[in-house]
Amino acid sequence: MGFLLRSLRCSKPLFRSYLSHPFPAHFRWISSSSALLRPESSVALAADPPPRTPVAGARVHIPNPDDAIEVFVDGYPVKIPKGLTVLQACEVAGVDIPRFCYHSRLSIAGNCRMCLVEVEKSPKPVASCAMPALPGMKIKTSTPVAKKAREGVMEFLLMNHPLDCPICDQGGECDLQDQSMAFGADRGRFTEMKRSVVDKNLGPLVKTVMTRCIQCTRCVRFATEVAGVQDLGMLGRGSGEEIGTYVEKLMTSELSGNVIDICPVGALTSKPFAFKARNWELKGTETIDVTDAVGSNIRIDSRGPEVMRILPRLNEEINEEWISDKTRFCYDGLKRQRLNDPMIRGPDGRFKAVSWRDALAVVAEVAHQVKPEEIVGIAGQLSDAESMMALKDFLNKMGSENVSCEGNGISPNADLRPTYLLNTNISGLEKADAFLLVGTQPRLEAPMINARIRKTVRATQAKVAYIGPPSDFNYDHQHLGTGPKTLLDIAEGRHPFCSTLLSAKNPAIIVGAKIFERKDKDAIFSAVETIAKLHKVIRADWNGLNVLLLNAAQAAALDLGLVSSPSESIRSAKFLYLMGADDVNLEKLPDDAFVVYQGHHGDKSVYRANVILPSSAFSEKEGTYENAEGCSQWTVPAVPTVGDARDDWKIIRAVSEVAGVRLPYDNLEAVRARIRMVAPNLLHVDERESSTVSVDMKPDFQHQMSLEPFEAAVENFYMTNSITRASKIMAQCSSMLLKK
Repeated sequence: MGFLLRSLRCSKPLFRSYLSHPFPAHFRWISSSSALLRPESSVALAADPPPRTPVAGARVHIPNPDDAIEVFVDGYPVKIPKGLTVLQACEVAGVDIPRFCYHSRLSIAGNCRMCLVEVEKSPKPVASCAMPALPGMKIKTSTPVAKKAREGVMEFLLMNHPLDCPICDQGGECDLQDQSMAFGADRGRFTEMKRSVVDKNLGPLVKTVMTRCIQCTRCVRFATEVAGVQDLGMLGRGSGEEIGTYVEKLMTSELSGNVIDICPVGALTSKPFAFKARNWELKGTETIDVTDAVGSNIRIDSRGPEVMRILPRLNEEINEEWISDKTRFCYDGLKRQRLNDPMIRGPDGRFKAVSWRDALAVVAEVAHQVKPEEIVGIAGQLSDAESMMALKDFLNKMGSENVSCEGNGISPNADLRPTYLLNTNISGLEKADAFLLVGTQPRLEAPMINARIRKTVRATQAKVAYIGPPSDFNYDHQHLGTGPKTLLDIAEGRHPFCSTLLSAKNPAIIVGAKIFERKDKDAIFSAVETIAKLHKVIRADWNGLNVLLLNAAQAAALDLGLVSSPSESIRSAKFLYLMGADDVNLEKLPDDAFVVYQGHHGDKSVYRANVILPSSAFSEKEGTYENAEGCSQWTVPAVPTVGDARDDWKIIRAVSEVAGVRLPYDNLEAVRARIRMVAPNLLHVDERESSTVSVDMKPDFQHQMSLEPFEAAVENFYMTNSITRASKIMAQCSSMLLKK
């Protein structure tokens, strides 16, 4: 074997010298394909190259064929609309161009120079992210000149970059690692001292190691353009250039965690996730968020029984690729203050763990000792549609109609779906050119919808007017007033903002769900509908009358008919069944009432409970949730349940059997078959059913409108449900960022 290796090594110069000479005339290649030997076949192949798959499934829509131009990427012709850049043209042609500073949802900076390509008749390589594509342009992405230019750029980027990969949380999902392997050289020539940068304190969520920063300015552009805060900027020049805050301050945006995702290196990472796990150790589960009514698409990364982190998932119709800080960092609340076993309160006031058989027997016995009209059930804001359907059926079989969902207010009107949905749809808000916000603060109630409004304001200079308590918006707006008096002025056409609504092509009105809890809610909605009629907010091609719900369970509860008034029914309740309802006011509950709390966290309502039935959280079960725009989505179990907990609908099914009123379903498919009979739209997953019923069919209300000002729906953005209140990370955010 050693002799053979030495022979090959000695023969290399001979092979090289032979191949350097031109082949003799009698030398020809032998091909096994006869088609390749025919000249007409090769011409046909050259004229019709095989189709290529665009990068990441990129799609190009050309509404007007006259606006299309043709460019050539590595000899491959591709038609694109005018205005695209060279980099985007390459993606359509199926060529992935390396980049660091370029991001499709941010403005173009062109400062990393990693995307250099060669363009014919250009004296030097050009930055493809900033160069517009021109008709007939011939782009070359893999020539020696382009490769050499990328190697040089990568060598400069690595010049001051520390060798932190073994201890960097970005390791394994780092763009710098990947592109250094794919496009960098095999060695560096820099032998001087590397520079170092002092780390910045951006708050309890984002960890900074600024020596790793490559000055791509993605975080600066995100904070300025998407989050709407001027917290980050570029300081210094030359080798002293660094990212930081102009003055020592924390990053106070509700979307600050997204800079972790868009940072291409390990300069900005998750502070709660620091040194907890490597990404290749984690199991990813695609599911949805339930901390608000938006239904953001997320991926839960878990290791064993523990949720390690939550990341956004791309959905252009709902959350694009961003999520709020509450969605991203509330995961540690899923393992704190959890209810593990069924418990019964003893005569001494202490809870005692018992078996499921004993707990269900006590609940069934007490339920039969009270009158049917004294039985009340309230679903919590994190309840799924299956559990609410089971709760409603169980109480109906017990003879009670007192079933409601917290947050839906006093006797909600659920006859017409457009009266409680975001009819414009979340993505449709980008078409609006005038907004009237009534009693809602979208930045706190639904940050992703607020981001859509800000995106629209920046792109089209849409006008925004707001009626409600003083609030901090991250875009230009007019604060018209604090109460219904201003609403009446607009309805009567006496307010200056009426001219803006009349001149708008697609006006949008967004009403906050906090108004559901007002006694004069019918009069307020009547005034809003009057404004909609006068200013043509509702047309055949546009429905701009919207209601922004607060909680994940509200829309499905209204579809299923959980419409009784909780505050009225609690006063006479003797048997109260709370299914995860922690924000219900129990002060008017009679002292001798028997309270069953079914939930996953030991939150507010546990202190009044007589029996505790532990249930699974959204990350541990399969359930259906309907978001604010009426789109149904499913949660998927990512981790096993805690202790002896069970799914909500299974617990209610067991209670019904012990109580002698057995529900007619034993599995999830049977529960959904029952939902299909009541609200079939809930089973049309990822679909939005536009209502065919006009708001004009709604009866007129002549109730007196109170002039009491509107109240804020969310007092503490980081503490809105039982999961976030159990989260240590959310408690830190509340104390440091809100000073509460």
